[in-house]
Amino acid sequence: MTLAGLINALKITGGQLREQRVLFLGAGSAAIGVADLIVAGMGQQGLAPDMARQQIRMFDTQGLVVAGRPSLAPHKLPYAHKLPPSKPFDHHDLASECPQIVAAIEDFKPTIIIGVSTVGKLFSREVVEAMSRLNARPIIFALSNPIDKHECLPEQACAWSKGKAVYAGGVQFPPVHLDGQTFLPSQAKNLYVFPAIGMAIYATNAKRATDEMFIEAAHAVADQVTPEQLKLGMLFPPQSKILEVEVQTAARVAKVVFDSGLARVERPANMETFIRRHLYKPQYKAVV
Repeated sequence: MTLAGLINALKITGGQLREQRVLFLGAGSAAIGVADLIVAGMGQQGLAPDMARQQIRMFDTQGLVVAGRPSLAPHKLPYAHKLPPSKPFDHHDLASECPQIVAAIEDFKPTIIIGVSTVGKLFSREVVEAMSRLNARPIIFALSNPIDKHECLPEQACAWSKGKAVYAGGVQFPPVHLDGQTFLPSQAKNLYVFPAIGMAIYATNAKRATDEMFIEAAHAVADQVTPEQLKLGMLFPPQSKILEVEVQTAARVAKVVFDSGLARVERPANMETFIRRHLYKPQYKAVV
């Protein structure tokens, strides 16, 4: 889940979510979903939704998403700002796209760039270097998959930023070695939160799902990454411990459900024990 990765990235870079400026490459349902949750997270830190959306800009196949563009899809309207339009993207000539992306970075000065474009190599050396000039530790999430659609690879982000980038990808990558240091890039994947949220809703018989539940799930996942793992660039817990991560996350989401008055079962004395009681256990009796 992208928000969990951003929460931990900010533990590395410093600052609060409400202070960040986010540039998306891609403005489809994935980008809008992530952006809406970022806005909700900023709202928990006291920033009004309209102000939070001003700190988010998006590119799509027609260039920068701007107000007044003809036939702009309704779901993009909240993120269409009063800005000069840019030219459409030419996916067959990515070199021609680099200057306008770099220009957008230099104008907007984002602290975070998120790729959900499904266009491989869109985060070029020039893009990563521009982010690195503006930020001591640029946050670069290249989330499209499979690998040939990744906006940039972790070894590229590390090398082009001289080890400064805080990176997450859409798939699990092997360790990156650079100048005697080892970085462990994380996979920003909804497998960390969706099963946990589903379990919490099922166990509590919640009346509805809320943004607060997803935000709490993100914090719960982020909190399970140790300081030592953060130093290695890990933004998500090891997938080898995914079941325990889900249990702990579901317990925290369940608490939000009860605290919000949305549960339709009796509140348990111990939330973790309550969740574990609902786990499916693949245990089979011997028939011989």
